[in-house]
Amino acid sequence: MNQLGQPIKSRGVWKGPEIDWKEEGLHILSAEELGEIDRALQHLLSLGEVDFPQITVETFPLDGVGKLMASLPDRLRNGRGFLMLRGLPREKYSDDDMTRIYFGLGAYIGKPMVQSYLGDILGHVVDVSDLEPKSRGYRKGGGQLMHTDSCDIIGLMCLRTAIAGGESRISSALAIHNHLAEHRPDLLAVLREGLYLKRTDEDGRRATKTYSSERVPFFHEDDGEITCYLPTGYARLAEKSGQRPFTPLESEALLTVRKIAASPEFFLDMGFKDGDIQFLNNRIMVHGRTDYQDEKELSKRRHLLRLWLSVSSWPDMPESQVFHTPEDHRLWAQYRKPFAELPSVHDRNLLEPNAEKRMVD
Repeated sequence: MNQLGQPIKSRGVWKGPEIDWKEEGLHILSAEELGEIDRALQHLLSLGEVDFPQITVETFPLDGVGKLMASLPDRLRNGRGFLMLRGLPREKYSDDDMTRIYFGLGAYIGKPMVQSYLGDILGHVVDVSDLEPKSRGYRKGGGQLMHTDSCDIIGLMCLRTAIAGGESRISSALAIHNHLAEHRPDLLAVLREGLYLKRTDEDGRRATKTYSSERVPFFHEDDGEITCYLPTGYARLAEKSGQRPFTPLESEALLTVRKIAASPEFFLDMGFKDGDIQFLNNRIMVHGRTDYQDEKELSKRRHLLRLWLSVSSWPDMPESQVFHTPEDHRLWAQYRKPFAELPSVHDRNLLEPNAEKRMVD
């Protein structure tokens, strides 16, 4: 039975004001679980210098927490679509060790994916636009439009919160579909057919292409499975470039879906605390962030760590919705440098090339 265009009923359909995320999507780590995580970290550190691709279920051994992590794909696919882990003692661990813990937990959920031309398998969501002029949107400050990423599950660990603002904002893409089906079926039809997408120029130069060759559907159904892919940022880049002209109805559809996702009727704000880890089902959720006030010093700025995970037990993404292909990931991966995702290495690589400029300033 075709569900697209009809009211979809599932636990993944919700509106932010109608649910209590702390009741439905918050797991506070117990003392026993924290002890298990700490022992896994100590085991990993005992192995010497272990690069991120070698952080696996074998090198980061967990028992109960491992089972919890391994259950997330099913929970996120059949439940509300989100989960927040809370309770890691942020003051106990360095930035680098927090990152190792995070990557170790992710190993039980899925396979990490390359995220950009940097070759990063763990992205740093921090404003470095003053140090890295060609930064992608997740490496710039301010608010971020509601969107989905190119993965199955997205994880975000909070190393440091902002001075003010910077809330994690999420919405149900399935609820957005239902609203369009009821109120603007003409725009839903446009989004089902799809829009052209454009990568940032730097990502495109190091991948197979900059533009999608065909329209990429925002909503797709295959064998009864609904897959939502709302890459609003990529669609805006394509529209603004003029190289893939949008019709007036396509422009209206893009603007409308962005407005609905960011509407108080739909969104849910999840306040990050230092050490929190958020996991989202990227196939039924959209996410963004509110504007924020940040510190000037890099080591004190709002800083999240992002994982893109693919889940082998899930059906493959519909081919028409795959913008970043395996070949794109392979090409980007060539630029990765060992240990580059460690916060200490990440910050040093940004600051050292600018040392002379800072002295002049």
